[in-house]
Amino acid sequence: MLSKVYFVPRRANSHKESLPKKVKILFEKASFAKIIEKDEKVAVKLHFGEKGGTAFIHPVLVRQVLDKIKEENSLPFLTDTNTLYAGKRANSIDHLQTAVENGFSFATMQTPIIIADGLIGRSFQEVEIGLKHFEQVKIADEIIYADAMLVLSHVKGHMLTGFAGALKNLGMGCGSRGGKQMMHSTVKPKVGDECVLCGYCLNWCLTEAITLAEKKVVIDSAKCTGCGECTVTCPEKAIKIRWKSETSDVMERMIEFAYGAVKNKKGKVGYINFCLNVTPDCDCASWSDAPIVSDVGILASLDPVAIDQASLDLINKQQGLYGTRLKNSFKSGEDKFKDIFPEIDSSIQLAYAEKIGLGNRKYELIVI
Repeated sequence: MLSKVYFVPRRANSHKESLPKKVKILFEKASFAKIIEKDEKVAVKLHFGEKGGTAFIHPVLVRQVLDKIKEENSLPFLTDTNTLYAGKRANSIDHLQTAVENGFSFATMQTPIIIADGLIGRSFQEVEIGLKHFEQVKIADEIIYADAMLVLSHVKGHMLTGFAGALKNLGMGCGSRGGKQMMHSTVKPKVGDECVLCGYCLNWCLTEAITLAEKKVVIDSAKCTGCGECTVTCPEKAIKIRWKSETSDVMERMIEFAYGAVKNKKGKVGYINFCLNVTPDCDCASWSDAPIVSDVGILASLDPVAIDQASLDLINKQQGLYGTRLKNSFKSGEDKFKDIFPEIDSSIQLAYAEKIGLGNRKYELIVI
């Protein structure tokens, strides 16, 4: 059976077709009201944008989703997880401050904002999945504890996955900081010269792989499981993150985390993809490059694989914009993200997600 994906084009000819109204229409057409019940706590997962970036989902559009959830007498909260890299969202204090500066606050949203993995990214649950790369994945507490979830994703490019949509928002976006390290690399961590021998990392190593030797901290690679907890708790950032995994493995591990993020919410998750400001880079960058195609529109579905496949297809149907990072693939039908990241086959994430049962790549596009 084909998965249904609802689509509203970007164009508007009157106030009746404004983007905020189209978001509410999508909510209704996709039957999101049926996946939430009265008094349920509904996580609205999105990316608040890094400081300096401007391509993240506009707060006015996010507000429409929150209002529709409230109409169902449910309890929405906005949420994201802390980042692994050093930026303005690596802990909840900086993260919330960045969200406010980018237009997401209680005053503008009339909805609480909760960082799902806690103050420093250590609030998570181990979810049993038993898949190819992981037996367990670390999913942020508030994602697990929410009764239902709506995943709002800005579709754009990404240096490791080619393009990023609902699946990346689920996988990378719902994992704890240690979980993000697990996704990004299988290489064991290494202690750098910044180490001040505080011994703080010893408290967090569950396998006792870390020892304090003569004037240096040593990690026993035989005992180390690569969980990443030492990299996120080191106050000096002396235990280095490794980013050198093959991109295909990164995508598969990301998809396994996506599987874990929704495992306890069967029939309780909806997805909205915003194919607006389709930039070459992830919103984690502290800048926003020029969009590579004109604004396409917004999609909604109950299937994360179908909505990402449809988003990718619609973007590739567009005429590429000159004067952007595109080099050759300007014609309709040409792969825009492959042009920017020629070494990456972004279809790997879609194929693996379909294989493990997250959704269906075949879809019916219903234009509203």
